[in-house]
Amino acid sequence: MSFPLLTAVAVLPAAGAVATAAVPAAQRTLAKWLALCVSLATVVLAAVVLVRFDPDGDRYQLTESHAWIADFGVRYELGVDGIGAVLVALTAVLIPFVILAGWHDADTADDEKTAETPGRRWRPTQGFFALILAVEAMVLISFLATDVFLFYIFFEAMLIPLYFLIGGFGDRAHQHGEEEASRQRSYAAVKFLLYNLAGGLIMLAAVIGLYAVTADQLGEGTFSLQAITEARANGELDMATGTERWLFLGFFFAFAIKAPLFPLHTWLPNAMGESTAPVAVLITAVVDKVGTFAMLRFCLGLFPEASEWATPVVLVLALISIIYGALLAVGQRDIKRLIAYASISHFGFIILGIFAMTSQGQGGATLYMVNHGLSTAVLMLVAGFLISRRGSRLIADYGGVQKVAPVLAGSFLVGGLATLSLPGLAPFISEFLVLVGTFSRYPVIGIIAAATIVLAALYVLVLYQRTMTGPVKAGIEGMADLRVRELAVAAPLIALLIFLGVFPKPLTDIVNPAVEHTLSDVRQHDPAPDVEAAK
Repeated sequence: MSFPLLTAVAVLPAAGAVATAAVPAAQRTLAKWLALCVSLATVVLAAVVLVRFDPDGDRYQLTESHAWIADFGVRYELGVDGIGAVLVALTAVLIPFVILAGWHDADTADDEKTAETPGRRWRPTQGFFALILAVEAMVLISFLATDVFLFYIFFEAMLIPLYFLIGGFGDRAHQHGEEEASRQRSYAAVKFLLYNLAGGLIMLAAVIGLYAVTADQLGEGTFSLQAITEARANGELDMATGTERWLFLGFFFAFAIKAPLFPLHTWLPNAMGESTAPVAVLITAVVDKVGTFAMLRFCLGLFPEASEWATPVVLVLALISIIYGALLAVGQRDIKRLIAYASISHFGFIILGIFAMTSQGQGGATLYMVNHGLSTAVLMLVAGFLISRRGSRLIADYGGVQKVAPVLAGSFLVGGLATLSLPGLAPFISEFLVLVGTFSRYPVIGIIAAATIVLAALYVLVLYQRTMTGPVKAGIEGMADLRVRELAVAAPLIALLIFLGVFPKPLTDIVNPAVEHTLSDVRQHDPAPDVEAAK
Protein backbone atom coordinates (compact mmCIF):
# COMPACT_ATOMS: atom_id res chain seq x y z
CA MET A 1 0.00 0.00 0.00
CA SER A 2 1.45 3.35 -1.06
CA PHE A 3 1.91 6.20 1.38
CA PRO A 4 -1.32 8.28 1.65
CA LEU A 5 0.33 11.57 0.69
CA LEU A 6 -2.87 13.55 0.18
CA THR A 7 -4.25 12.48 3.55
CA ALA A 8 -0.95 13.45 5.17
CA VAL A 9 -1.12 16.93 3.63
CA ALA A 10 -4.48 17.58 5.34
CA VAL A 11 -3.91 15.62 8.55
CA LEU A 12 -0.63 17.34 9.44
CA PRO A 13 -2.14 20.82 10.05
CA ALA A 14 -5.15 19.21 11.75
CA ALA A 15 -2.85 17.37 14.16
CA GLY A 16 -0.85 20.56 14.56
CA ALA A 17 -4.02 22.42 15.52
CA VAL A 18 -4.75 19.90 18.28
CA ALA A 19 -1.16 20.00 19.52
CA THR A 20 -1.04 23.81 19.49
CA ALA A 21 -4.31 24.07 21.41
CA ALA A 22 -2.92 21.65 24.03
CA VAL A 23 0.19 23.72 24.77
CA PRO A 24 0.09 24.95 28.40
CA ALA A 25 -1.28 28.46 28.87
CA ALA A 26 2.04 29.86 30.04
CA GLN A 27 3.90 28.60 26.95
CA ARG A 28 2.57 31.02 24.38
CA THR A 29 5.84 31.35 22.50
CA LEU A 30 6.05 27.58 22.21
CA ALA A 31 2.54 27.52 20.71
CA LYS A 32 3.58 30.06 18.08
CA TRP A 33 6.70 28.17 17.07
CA LEU A 34 4.85 24.87 17.00
CA ALA A 35 2.19 26.29 14.67
CA LEU A 36 4.85 27.83 12.43
CA CYS A 37 6.84 24.59 12.23
CA VAL A 38 3.73 22.57 11.39
CA SER A 39 2.80 25.04 8.64
CA LEU A 40 6.32 24.83 7.18
CA ALA A 41 6.19 21.03 7.27
CA THR A 42 2.89 21.25 5.36
CA VAL A 43 4.66 23.36 2.72
CA VAL A 44 7.15 20.51 2.28
CA LEU A 45 4.38 17.95 1.80
CA ALA A 46 2.57 20.25 -0.65
CA ALA A 47 5.83 20.59 -2.58
CA VAL A 48 6.09 16.80 -2.75
CA VAL A 49 2.55 16.69 -4.19
CA LEU A 50 3.57 19.19 -6.88
CA VAL A 51 6.74 17.27 -7.72
CA ARG A 52 4.93 13.92 -7.95
CA PHE A 53 2.05 15.33 -9.98
CA ASP A 54 2.45 14.61 -13.70
CA PRO A 55 0.59 17.17 -15.85
CA ASP A 56 0.56 14.70 -18.75
CA GLY A 57 -0.72 11.82 -16.64
CA ASP A 58 -4.18 10.88 -15.44
CA ARG A 59 -6.65 13.61 -14.59
CA TYR A 60 -6.74 12.71 -10.89
CA GLN A 61 -3.51 11.45 -9.35
CA LEU A 62 -2.24 10.25 -5.98
CA THR A 63 -5.77 8.98 -5.45
CA GLU A 64 -7.05 7.37 -2.27
CA SER A 65 -10.38 5.58 -1.94
CA HIS A 66 -11.77 3.83 1.11
CA ALA A 67 -15.26 2.76 2.15
CA TRP A 68 -16.73 5.11 4.73
CA ILE A 69 -20.54 5.06 5.01
CA ALA A 70 -21.21 2.19 2.64
CA ASP A 71 -24.99 2.11 3.11
CA PHE A 72 -25.25 5.63 1.64
CA GLY A 73 -22.55 5.37 -1.00
CA VAL A 74 -20.20 7.72 0.86
CA ARG A 75 -16.49 7.06 0.41
CA TYR A 76 -13.32 8.69 1.61
CA GLU A 77 -11.98 9.62 -1.83
CA LEU A 78 -9.16 12.01 -2.51
CA GLY A 79 -7.44 12.95 -5.75
CA VAL A 80 -5.55 15.91 -7.10
CA ASP A 81 -5.73 17.44 -10.57
CA GLY A 82 -3.69 20.35 -11.89
CA ILE A 83 -6.09 22.98 -10.58
CA GLY A 84 -6.24 21.42 -7.12
CA ALA A 85 -2.45 20.99 -7.04
CA VAL A 86 -1.68 24.68 -7.50
CA LEU A 87 -4.34 25.71 -4.96
CA VAL A 88 -2.98 23.23 -2.41
CA ALA A 89 0.43 24.83 -2.96
CA LEU A 90 -1.03 28.34 -2.58
CA THR A 91 -2.74 27.42 0.70
CA ALA A 92 0.34 25.74 2.15
CA VAL A 93 2.63 28.63 1.14
CA LEU A 94 0.41 31.39 2.54
CA ILE A 95 -0.26 29.92 6.00
CA PRO A 96 3.32 30.38 7.38
CA PHE A 97 3.13 34.05 6.37
CA VAL A 98 -0.29 34.39 7.99
CA ILE A 99 1.15 32.93 11.21
CA LEU A 100 4.26 35.14 11.12
CA ALA A 101 2.20 38.26 10.40
CA GLY A 102 -0.14 37.47 13.30
CA TRP A 103 2.67 36.61 15.71
CA HIS A 104 1.47 39.10 18.34
CA ASP A 105 -2.20 39.44 17.33
CA ALA A 106 -3.43 37.12 20.09
CA ASP A 107 -1.11 38.36 22.85
CA THR A 108 -2.50 40.32 25.76
CA ALA A 109 -2.33 44.01 25.08
CA ASP A 110 -0.16 45.11 27.98
CA ASP A 111 1.28 42.34 30.12
CA GLU A 112 1.43 38.75 28.91
CA LYS A 113 1.32 37.54 32.50
CA THR A 114 -2.00 39.24 33.12
CA ALA A 115 -5.11 37.42 32.04
CA GLU A 116 -7.08 40.60 31.51
CA THR A 117 -6.17 44.27 31.29
CA PRO A 118 -8.43 47.32 31.56
CA GLY A 119 -10.17 48.09 28.27
CA ARG A 120 -8.58 45.14 26.51
CA ARG A 121 -9.63 41.57 25.86
CA TRP A 122 -7.40 38.64 26.68
CA ARG A 123 -6.59 36.76 23.48
CA PRO A 124 -5.57 33.11 23.95
CA THR A 125 -2.56 32.61 21.71
CA GLN A 126 -2.92 28.86 21.54
CA GLY A 127 -6.51 29.09 20.33
CA PHE A 128 -5.70 31.69 17.67
CA PHE A 129 -2.98 29.66 15.96
CA ALA A 130 -4.82 26.36 16.43
CA LEU A 131 -7.84 27.79 14.63
CA ILE A 132 -5.66 28.97 11.73
CA LEU A 133 -4.20 25.47 11.33
CA ALA A 134 -7.69 23.95 11.55
CA VAL A 135 -8.89 26.17 8.72
CA GLU A 136 -5.85 25.20 6.66
CA ALA A 137 -6.58 21.48 7.12
CA MET A 138 -10.22 21.87 6.07
CA VAL A 139 -9.37 23.98 3.03
CA LEU A 140 -6.74 21.48 1.89
CA ILE A 141 -9.08 18.51 2.07
CA SER A 142 -11.72 20.54 0.21
CA PHE A 143 -9.27 20.94 -2.68
CA LEU A 144 -8.49 17.21 -2.59
CA ALA A 145 -11.90 15.59 -2.03
CA THR A 146 -13.41 13.78 -5.02
CA ASP A 147 -16.41 12.52 -3.06
CA VAL A 148 -19.17 15.14 -3.10
CA PHE A 149 -20.35 14.36 0.42
CA LEU A 150 -16.81 14.43 1.84
CA PHE A 151 -16.28 17.81 0.18
CA TYR A 152 -19.55 19.12 1.60
CA ILE A 153 -18.61 18.18 5.18
CA PHE A 154 -15.39 20.18 5.14
CA PHE A 155 -16.87 22.97 3.01
CA GLU A 156 -19.26 23.58 5.91
CA ALA A 157 -16.97 22.64 8.82
CA MET A 158 -14.46 25.39 8.03
CA LEU A 159 -17.11 27.96 8.97
CA ILE A 160 -16.75 27.16 12.68
CA PRO A 161 -13.07 28.05 13.22
CA LEU A 162 -13.51 31.07 10.93
CA TYR A 163 -16.47 32.27 13.02
CA PHE A 164 -14.30 32.29 16.14
CA LEU A 165 -11.36 33.90 14.33
CA ILE A 166 -13.57 36.77 13.14
CA GLY A 167 -15.62 37.26 16.29
CA GLY A 168 -13.02 36.40 18.92
CA PHE A 169 -9.84 37.90 17.50
CA GLY A 170 -10.89 41.15 15.88
CA ASP A 171 -8.74 44.06 14.86
CA ARG A 172 -7.53 46.23 17.76
CA ALA A 173 -7.37 49.34 15.55
CA HIS A 174 -10.92 50.63 15.85
CA GLN A 175 -12.20 54.19 15.81
CA HIS A 176 -14.94 53.32 18.30
CA GLY A 177 -14.77 52.18 21.89
CA GLU A 178 -14.14 48.58 22.87
CA GLU A 179 -17.84 47.89 23.44
CA GLU A 180 -18.80 49.11 19.95
CA ALA A 181 -15.83 47.28 18.43
CA SER A 182 -16.93 44.05 20.09
CA ARG A 183 -20.48 44.54 18.80
CA GLN A 184 -19.26 45.04 15.24
CA ARG A 185 -17.00 42.00 15.44
CA SER A 186 -19.92 39.89 16.62
CA TYR A 187 -22.13 41.26 13.84
CA ALA A 188 -19.49 40.48 11.19
CA ALA A 189 -18.98 36.94 12.52
CA VAL A 190 -22.70 36.16 12.70
CA LYS A 191 -23.33 37.62 9.25
CA PHE A 192 -20.51 35.53 7.81
CA LEU A 193 -21.86 32.40 9.46
CA LEU A 194 -25.50 32.91 8.50
CA TYR A 195 -24.76 33.68 4.85
CA ASN A 196 -22.55 30.65 4.43
CA LEU A 197 -24.81 28.33 6.44
CA ALA A 198 -27.75 29.34 4.26
CA GLY A 199 -25.76 28.45 1.17
CA GLY A 200 -24.64 25.21 2.74
CA LEU A 201 -28.18 24.14 3.61
CA ILE A 202 -29.34 24.69 0.05
CA MET A 203 -26.31 22.78 -1.20
CA LEU A 204 -27.12 19.91 1.16
CA ALA A 205 -30.54 19.58 -0.45
CA ALA A 206 -28.84 19.47 -3.86
CA VAL A 207 -26.32 16.88 -2.65
CA ILE A 208 -29.18 14.66 -1.46
CA GLY A 209 -30.96 15.22 -4.77
CA LEU A 210 -27.83 14.19 -6.68
CA TYR A 211 -27.66 10.96 -4.67
CA ALA A 212 -31.31 10.23 -5.42
CA VAL A 213 -30.75 10.72 -9.15
CA THR A 214 -27.73 8.40 -9.21
CA ALA A 215 -29.58 5.77 -7.17
CA ASP A 216 -32.51 5.89 -9.57
CA GLN A 217 -30.49 5.64 -12.79
CA LEU A 218 -27.42 3.66 -11.76
CA GLY A 219 -29.15 1.27 -9.40
CA GLU A 220 -26.90 2.34 -6.54
CA GLY A 221 -26.50 5.82 -5.15
CA THR A 222 -23.04 7.37 -5.21
CA PHE A 223 -21.32 10.64 -4.34
CA SER A 224 -18.14 9.84 -6.28
CA LEU A 225 -17.28 12.69 -8.65
CA GLN A 226 -15.34 10.41 -10.96
CA ALA A 227 -18.08 7.77 -11.07
CA ILE A 228 -20.77 10.36 -11.83
CA THR A 229 -18.79 12.15 -14.56
CA GLU A 230 -17.89 8.84 -16.20
CA ALA A 231 -21.52 7.72 -16.08
CA ARG A 232 -22.61 10.97 -17.70
CA ALA A 233 -19.93 10.68 -20.38
CA ASN A 234 -20.90 7.14 -21.42
CA GLY A 235 -24.64 7.78 -21.27
CA GLU A 236 -25.46 5.67 -18.23
CA LEU A 237 -26.60 8.77 -16.30
CA ASP A 238 -28.91 11.18 -18.08
CA MET A 239 -30.45 13.84 -15.86
CA ALA A 240 -33.71 15.48 -16.84
CA THR A 241 -33.17 19.10 -17.86
CA GLY A 242 -35.20 20.56 -15.00
CA THR A 243 -33.58 18.30 -12.42
CA GLU A 244 -30.08 19.16 -13.55
CA ARG A 245 -30.78 22.89 -13.46
CA TRP A 246 -32.19 22.77 -9.94
CA LEU A 247 -29.24 20.73 -8.71
CA PHE A 248 -26.81 23.12 -10.40
CA LEU A 249 -28.47 26.11 -8.73
CA GLY A 250 -28.21 24.43 -5.32
CA PHE A 251 -24.48 23.91 -5.70
CA PHE A 252 -23.80 27.24 -7.41
CA PHE A 253 -25.65 29.26 -4.77
CA ALA A 254 -23.37 27.95 -2.02
CA PHE A 255 -20.24 28.49 -4.09
CA ALA A 256 -21.32 32.01 -5.12
CA ILE A 257 -21.66 33.01 -1.46
CA LYS A 258 -18.22 31.67 -0.66
CA ALA A 259 -16.65 33.19 -3.78
CA PRO A 260 -18.21 35.92 -3.17
CA LEU A 261 -20.32 36.91 -6.18
CA PHE A 262 -22.71 39.88 -6.38
CA PRO A 263 -25.32 40.10 -4.83
CA LEU A 264 -24.25 37.48 -2.25
CA HIS A 265 -21.04 39.31 -1.33
CA THR A 266 -22.09 41.63 1.48
CA TRP A 267 -20.63 39.51 4.29
CA LEU A 268 -17.06 39.92 3.01
CA PRO A 269 -16.39 43.64 3.74
CA ASN A 270 -17.68 43.21 7.29
CA ALA A 271 -15.67 40.04 7.90
CA MET A 272 -12.42 41.43 6.49
CA GLY A 273 -12.87 44.83 8.10
CA GLU A 274 -13.38 43.45 11.61
CA SER A 275 -10.77 40.66 11.40
CA THR A 276 -7.08 41.00 12.04
CA ALA A 277 -5.10 41.43 8.81
CA PRO A 278 -3.80 37.81 8.83
CA VAL A 279 -7.32 36.44 9.30
CA ALA A 280 -8.57 38.72 6.50
CA VAL A 281 -5.89 37.17 4.26
CA LEU A 282 -6.97 33.71 5.38
CA ILE A 283 -10.54 34.51 4.34
CA THR A 284 -10.05 36.14 0.95
CA ALA A 285 -6.76 34.63 -0.24
CA VAL A 286 -7.41 31.05 0.89
CA VAL A 287 -10.97 30.19 1.98
CA ASP A 288 -12.86 32.09 -0.73
CA LYS A 289 -10.88 30.20 -3.39
CA VAL A 290 -12.79 27.07 -2.38
CA GLY A 291 -15.91 28.65 -3.90
CA THR A 292 -14.39 29.38 -7.31
CA PHE A 293 -12.50 26.07 -7.34
CA ALA A 294 -15.75 24.21 -6.62
CA MET A 295 -17.45 25.95 -9.56
CA LEU A 296 -14.82 24.42 -11.85
CA ARG A 297 -14.76 20.97 -10.26
CA PHE A 298 -18.39 20.37 -9.29
CA CYS A 299 -20.69 22.77 -11.17
CA LEU A 300 -19.06 22.24 -14.56
CA GLY A 301 -18.12 18.62 -13.91
CA LEU A 302 -21.46 17.39 -12.59
CA PHE A 303 -23.90 19.65 -14.46
CA PRO A 304 -22.45 20.55 -17.88
CA GLU A 305 -25.73 21.35 -19.66
CA ALA A 306 -27.04 23.41 -16.73
CA SER A 307 -23.72 25.27 -16.57
CA GLU A 308 -24.08 26.23 -20.22
CA TRP A 309 -27.70 27.25 -19.59
CA ALA A 310 -26.72 29.50 -16.66
CA THR A 311 -23.66 31.04 -18.34
CA PRO A 312 -25.28 34.28 -19.62
CA VAL A 313 -26.66 35.18 -16.18
CA VAL A 314 -23.43 34.23 -14.39
CA LEU A 315 -21.37 36.34 -16.80
CA VAL A 316 -23.60 39.35 -16.16
CA LEU A 317 -23.33 38.87 -12.38
CA ALA A 318 -19.55 38.53 -12.68
CA LEU A 319 -19.38 41.74 -14.70
CA ILE A 320 -21.50 43.54 -12.10
CA SER A 321 -19.15 42.26 -9.38
CA ILE A 322 -16.15 43.64 -11.27
CA ILE A 323 -17.65 47.10 -11.70
CA TYR A 324 -19.50 47.29 -8.38
CA GLY A 325 -16.53 46.14 -6.31
CA ALA A 326 -14.18 48.59 -8.01
CA LEU A 327 -16.57 51.54 -7.64
CA LEU A 328 -17.13 50.88 -3.95
CA ALA A 329 -13.39 50.47 -3.41
CA VAL A 330 -12.85 53.96 -4.87
CA GLY A 331 -15.22 55.45 -2.30
CA GLN A 332 -13.89 53.70 0.83
CA ARG A 333 -12.38 55.53 3.81
CA ASP A 334 -11.28 52.35 5.57
CA ILE A 335 -8.12 50.67 4.22
CA LYS A 336 -9.23 47.12 4.93
CA ARG A 337 -12.71 47.56 3.50
CA LEU A 338 -11.15 49.05 0.37
CA ILE A 339 -9.09 45.87 -0.08
CA ALA A 340 -12.22 43.79 0.58
CA TYR A 341 -14.19 45.51 -2.19
CA ALA A 342 -11.19 45.23 -4.50
CA SER A 343 -11.26 41.47 -3.86
CA ILE A 344 -14.94 41.32 -4.81
CA SER A 345 -13.98 42.91 -8.12
CA HIS A 346 -11.15 40.41 -8.62
CA PHE A 347 -13.41 37.45 -7.87
CA GLY A 348 -15.67 38.79 -10.60
CA PHE A 349 -12.78 38.36 -13.03
CA ILE A 350 -12.17 34.81 -11.81
CA ILE A 351 -15.81 33.78 -12.29
CA LEU A 352 -15.88 35.56 -15.64
CA GLY A 353 -12.95 33.43 -16.79
CA ILE A 354 -14.53 30.21 -15.52
CA PHE A 355 -17.82 30.71 -17.35
CA ALA A 356 -16.27 32.10 -20.53
CA MET A 357 -15.86 28.39 -21.35
CA THR A 358 -12.51 28.85 -23.10
CA SER A 359 -9.10 27.41 -22.30
CA GLN A 360 -7.60 30.90 -21.95
CA GLY A 361 -10.42 32.04 -19.68
CA GLN A 362 -10.38 29.04 -17.36
CA GLY A 363 -6.58 28.84 -17.34
CA GLY A 364 -6.44 32.54 -16.53
CA ALA A 365 -9.09 32.12 -13.82
CA THR A 366 -7.05 29.39 -12.14
CA LEU A 367 -3.88 31.48 -12.29
CA TYR A 368 -5.92 34.43 -11.00
CA MET A 369 -6.86 32.41 -7.91
CA VAL A 370 -3.18 31.86 -7.14
CA ASN A 371 -1.96 35.32 -8.05
CA HIS A 372 -4.82 37.13 -6.31
CA GLY A 373 -3.94 35.16 -3.19
CA LEU A 374 -0.34 36.36 -3.34
CA SER A 375 -1.09 40.00 -4.21
CA THR A 376 -3.86 40.35 -1.62
CA ALA A 377 -1.61 38.77 1.01
CA VAL A 378 1.12 41.35 0.36
CA LEU A 379 -1.25 44.31 0.32
CA MET A 380 -3.36 43.29 3.32
CA LEU A 381 -0.49 42.11 5.53
CA VAL A 382 1.58 45.24 4.91
CA ALA A 383 -1.58 47.29 5.51
CA GLY A 384 -1.92 45.39 8.79
CA PHE A 385 1.63 46.35 9.78
CA LEU A 386 0.81 49.97 8.94
CA ILE A 387 -2.46 49.93 10.90
CA SER A 388 -0.83 48.35 13.97
CA ARG A 389 1.64 51.23 14.13
CA ARG A 390 -0.89 54.05 13.82
CA GLY A 391 -3.84 52.33 15.52
CA SER A 392 -6.31 53.42 12.83
CA ARG A 393 -7.81 51.92 9.69
CA LEU A 394 -8.94 55.29 8.30
CA ILE A 395 -7.11 56.50 5.19
CA ALA A 396 -7.44 60.11 6.37
CA ASP A 397 -5.21 59.42 9.39
CA TYR A 398 -2.19 58.72 7.19
CA GLY A 399 0.12 60.77 5.02
CA GLY A 400 3.83 61.00 4.28
CA VAL A 401 4.57 57.43 5.42
CA GLN A 402 7.17 56.92 2.68
CA LYS A 403 9.34 59.63 4.25
CA VAL A 404 9.59 57.89 7.62
CA ALA A 405 9.12 54.22 6.62
CA PRO A 406 10.28 53.83 3.00
CA VAL A 407 10.52 50.02 3.00
CA LEU A 408 7.00 49.71 4.35
CA ALA A 409 5.75 52.18 1.76
CA GLY A 410 7.60 50.40 -1.03
CA SER A 411 6.18 47.00 -0.05
CA PHE A 412 2.71 48.52 0.09
CA LEU A 413 3.22 49.98 -3.39
CA VAL A 414 4.27 46.63 -4.87
CA GLY A 415 1.20 44.98 -3.35
CA GLY A 416 -0.99 47.74 -4.77
CA LEU A 417 0.57 47.56 -8.23
CA ALA A 418 0.06 43.79 -8.24
CA THR A 419 -3.58 44.37 -7.29
CA LEU A 420 -4.08 46.60 -10.33
CA SER A 421 -2.34 43.93 -12.49
CA LEU A 422 0.73 45.89 -13.52
CA PRO A 423 2.67 44.11 -16.32
CA GLY A 424 5.64 42.27 -14.86
CA LEU A 425 3.77 41.20 -11.74
CA ALA A 426 1.93 37.89 -11.47
CA PRO A 427 -1.73 39.05 -11.65
CA PHE A 428 -1.18 40.70 -15.05
CA ILE A 429 -0.97 37.47 -17.03
CA SER A 430 -4.00 36.08 -15.17
CA GLU A 431 -6.17 39.07 -15.96
CA PHE A 432 -4.90 39.20 -19.54
CA LEU A 433 -5.82 35.54 -20.14
CA VAL A 434 -9.27 36.00 -18.59
CA LEU A 435 -9.96 39.00 -20.82
CA VAL A 436 -8.66 37.28 -23.96
CA GLY A 437 -10.65 34.14 -23.21
CA THR A 438 -13.81 36.14 -22.54
CA PHE A 439 -13.41 38.38 -25.58
CA SER A 440 -12.98 35.44 -27.95
CA ARG A 441 -16.48 34.18 -27.11
CA TYR A 442 -18.26 37.22 -25.60
CA PRO A 443 -16.59 40.33 -27.08
CA VAL A 444 -18.97 42.90 -25.57
CA ILE A 445 -18.53 41.57 -22.04
CA GLY A 446 -14.78 41.33 -22.59
CA ILE A 447 -14.56 44.98 -23.69
CA ILE A 448 -16.60 46.22 -20.71
CA ALA A 449 -14.51 44.15 -18.27
CA ALA A 450 -11.28 45.47 -19.78
CA ALA A 451 -12.48 49.05 -19.42
CA THR A 452 -12.95 48.62 -15.67
CA ILE A 453 -9.20 48.14 -15.21
CA VAL A 454 -9.02 51.94 -15.04
CA LEU A 455 -11.03 51.83 -11.81
CA ALA A 456 -8.49 49.47 -10.24
CA ALA A 457 -5.69 51.88 -11.07
CA LEU A 458 -7.76 54.67 -9.53
CA TYR A 459 -8.44 53.11 -6.13
CA VAL A 460 -4.93 51.69 -5.73
CA LEU A 461 -3.01 54.80 -6.73
CA VAL A 462 -5.28 57.15 -4.79
CA LEU A 463 -4.88 54.94 -1.71
CA TYR A 464 -1.10 55.05 -2.03
CA GLN A 465 -1.08 58.80 -2.66
CA ARG A 466 -3.24 59.59 0.37
CA THR A 467 -1.42 57.33 2.80
CA MET A 468 2.21 57.34 1.68
CA THR A 469 2.92 60.66 -0.03
CA GLY A 470 2.55 64.32 0.92
CA PRO A 471 3.43 65.96 4.23
CA VAL A 472 3.97 63.77 7.28
CA LYS A 473 0.77 63.81 9.33
CA ALA A 474 0.56 63.96 13.09
CA GLY A 475 1.09 60.53 14.61
CA ILE A 476 3.24 59.37 11.69
CA GLU A 477 6.48 61.14 12.60
CA GLY A 478 8.07 58.36 14.63
CA MET A 479 6.63 55.43 12.70
CA ALA A 480 9.03 52.50 12.56
CA ASP A 481 9.91 50.83 9.27
CA LEU A 482 9.38 47.11 8.65
CA ARG A 483 11.10 44.92 11.24
CA VAL A 484 12.90 41.65 10.52
CA ARG A 485 9.82 39.48 11.12
CA GLU A 486 7.71 41.73 8.92
CA LEU A 487 10.33 41.71 6.17
CA ALA A 488 10.33 37.92 6.36
CA VAL A 489 6.61 38.11 5.56
CA ALA A 490 6.66 40.70 2.77
CA ALA A 491 9.90 39.95 0.90
CA PRO A 492 9.24 36.31 -0.15
CA LEU A 493 5.70 37.12 -1.27
CA ILE A 494 6.94 40.03 -3.35
CA ALA A 495 9.63 37.79 -4.84
CA LEU A 496 6.93 35.27 -5.83
CA LEU A 497 4.84 38.02 -7.45
CA ILE A 498 7.81 39.09 -9.55
CA PHE A 499 8.94 35.55 -10.43
CA LEU A 500 5.49 34.40 -11.55
CA GLY A 501 4.99 37.72 -13.33
CA VAL A 502 7.95 37.15 -15.64
CA PHE A 503 7.90 33.32 -15.71
CA PRO A 504 4.41 31.84 -15.21
CA LYS A 505 5.28 28.64 -17.12
CA PRO A 506 5.63 26.42 -14.01
CA LEU A 507 1.99 27.10 -13.20
CA THR A 508 0.59 27.08 -16.73
CA ASP A 509 2.21 23.69 -17.45
CA ILE A 510 0.28 22.20 -14.53
CA VAL A 511 -3.00 24.06 -15.05
CA ASN A 512 -3.55 23.85 -18.81
CA PRO A 513 -4.09 20.04 -19.09
CA ALA A 514 -6.59 20.20 -16.19
CA VAL A 515 -8.45 23.01 -17.95
CA GLU A 516 -8.72 20.88 -21.09
CA HIS A 517 -10.37 18.15 -19.02
CA THR A 518 -12.83 20.67 -17.57
CA LEU A 519 -13.73 21.98 -21.01
CA SER A 520 -14.31 18.42 -22.21
CA ASP A 521 -16.77 17.94 -19.32
CA VAL A 522 -18.93 20.75 -20.67
CA ARG A 523 -18.27 19.75 -24.30
CA GLN A 524 -16.80 23.11 -25.18
CA HIS A 525 -13.97 24.08 -27.52
CA ASP A 526 -12.17 27.35 -28.07
CA PRO A 527 -13.91 29.37 -30.79
CA ALA A 528 -12.10 29.38 -34.12
CA PRO A 529 -10.40 32.68 -35.02
CA ASP A 530 -12.71 34.84 -37.11
CA VAL A 531 -10.12 36.25 -39.49
CA GLU A 532 -10.41 36.41 -43.26
CA ALA A 533 -7.53 34.99 -45.22
CA ALA A 534 -5.42 37.51 -47.13
CA LYS A 535 -6.14 37.61 -50.85
